Amino acid sequence: MQFVARILGETGYYRYFCATNSLTMEKFEVHILGCGSALPTTRHNATSQVIDLRDKLYMIDCGEGTQSQYRRVGLSFSRLGHIFISHLHGDHCFGLMGLISTLGLLGRTATLHIHAFPELEALMRPWLTYFCEGMAYEVEFHPFAHGCTDIIHEDRSVSVQAFPLSHRVPCCGFVFQEKPTAAHIKREMIDFYEIPFSQVNRIKNGEDYVTPEGKVVPNSRLTTPAAPPRKYVYCSDTKFNPNNVQYTKGADLLFHEATFAEDRAARAEQTCHSTARQAAEMARLSGAKQLLIGHYSARYTDERVLLDEAREVFPNTLLAEEGKCYRI
Repeated sequence: MQFVARILGETGYYRYFCATNSLTMEKFEVHILGCGSALPTTRHNATSQVIDLRDKLYMIDCGEGTQSQYRRVGLSFSRLGHIFISHLHGDHCFGLMGLISTLGLLGRTATLHIHAFPELEALMRPWLTYFCEGMAYEVEFHPFAHGCTDIIHEDRSVSVQAFPLSHRVPCCGFVFQEKPTAAHIKREMIDFYEIPFSQVNRIKNGEDYVTPEGKVVPNSRLTTPAAPPRKYVYCSDTKFNPNNVQYTKGADLLFHEATFAEDRAARAEQTCHSTARQAAEMARLSGAKQLLIGHYSARYTDERVLLDEAREVFPNTLLAEEGKCYRI
């Protein structure tokens, strides 16, 4: 900012600062790379999503074909820093080795961080040693325990919490909670009080301003509150479990698997999956603003039957579709 001020001058700096600190919310998007279930089809790829939050990319699950889908949606490989694997079924992790190899071929040097149950590192280390020896970047595993409810990653943009799901193998969901942003500056008040740009960041972070004459200008007069931090919750393969409302509550967007329609409820129970109606009930209990369903069984050639079923319980439901971006 000091550099910008020197280039633009104080008046130009204020215009620049206020333009780049408008009331628009920062980017928080979910890109669907795959939304099918265990059996890939010509219509759906295995599970994978990428979250774009403040221009940082976080991947959730990495089924077979993920890297091809990644290219199709035009995401930057270099901005991908963290991968979160919900469980060790192949449709959620078989694409990981190919993606790691491709990143090496692209000349990556930044460490890639993988968050998963400890068994994944034990499985992958021999493959990494054999296929990726001499890569210019490191793959760092961050294991967490089965049944974990801790925050497993945190940076300036987001905290990521794991929570247990009810599946045939240990499985978890993830809560992506956006970090609060600073207040928005009122340009006209900054101009009125002739506040030097060196004080602006302090004001954005909550401080009052003291004029050269000693008068205190309250922060509330100089700023407007930032938008409330947003929350994205990802429920991977799971039976319906209302106990998980403690984690999904208040989600701005809830992704919940909906493998079957209600007429296959017995099959869903047997395989530890959910129906579309159950996914919608979870969204209703959670007070979610919007529901996104996916992980469709290969038996469905038209997922609108799942959408219609879910909307009977929770009208604000969308179908996950490969290549689509959902803004939060």
